[in-house]
Amino acid sequence: MAAPKPFPPRPFTPGNNRPKPAAGRDPRYGRRPPEKENPHRINEQITAPEVRLVGENIEQPQVLPTRDALRLAHDMELDLIEISPKAEPPVCRIADYQKFLYQQKKKAKELKANQTKVVVKEIRFGPQTDDHDYNFKLKHAQNFLKEGAKVKAYVFFRGRSIVFKEQGEILLLRFATDLEEFAKVETMPKLDGKKMNMILAPKVKK
Repeated sequence: MAAPKPFPPRPFTPGNNRPKPAAGRDPRYGRRPPEKENPHRINEQITAPEVRLVGENIEQPQVLPTRDALRLAHDMELDLIEISPKAEPPVCRIADYQKFLYQQKKKAKELKANQTKVVVKEIRFGPQTDDHDYNFKLKHAQNFLKEGAKVKAYVFFRGRSIVFKEQGEILLLRFATDLEEFAKVETMPKLDGKKMNMILAPKVKK
């Protein structure tokens, strides 16, 4: 009886001989992706010999050896969190760390939402803008400033009209004077290429 024929060798294709990455490992690097580090040192990660304890569950700020602060946090079934590592000694508080992180993120989100976004509206003039067009743009600028936006007014010099740059400067200064009730000049008229720019900021209401 003839011996059985061996299986033909597996055809080579790029990548078919690579071992499959283990579960949970990043296939691009062949290792587990690094875990995110906590933004604060907590519990046994705190290396200072003593800490200053503050917080709602502490009657008054006090300096304790770190081991005593850890024992106190353990008795409360909470975490010791280092919140000011550069202080001398470092400032810590006792709290549930996950709840503490959630509150910090919530505060940061609220702060970001409450920040005033600076809006800049542009008003364009020609060096020889007539009174009708000027007054029309003046009213627009007044409305922008009342809404709290800055106004970037500029004169655009097309071609040889750059010879009228002095007229452009006079026009912008007149514009600033007419808006004196609503705005203060943040940047005086300045030539930049083919544009002469001026920035007006709304006056703070007292």
